[in-house]
Amino acid sequence: MTVFEIPAPHCGDGPPLDVAAWRRCRLVEAGFPPHVAELLAVDWRYDLHVLLELVDRGCPPLLAVRIHAPLTAVDR
Repeated sequence: MTVFEIPAPHCGDGPPLDVAAWRRCRLVEAGFPPHVAELLAVDWRYDLHVLLELVDRGCPPLLAVRIHAPLTAVDR
């Protein structure tokens, strides 16, 4: 079986026209699966910089999401 990698989108050199698209691009470039990046990009409860810092320090992307997951009403 052959494994194919989806190339990360390039954000371009200019200012982002859509913040959610920019966030998604940064997350995919950091190694987040595209479907997860799509969800996180529009969920403002997630601090993009915290997620990227965790990954930069060697944390797997999906674990970074679990660590930084927002508290629910039940958790409080």
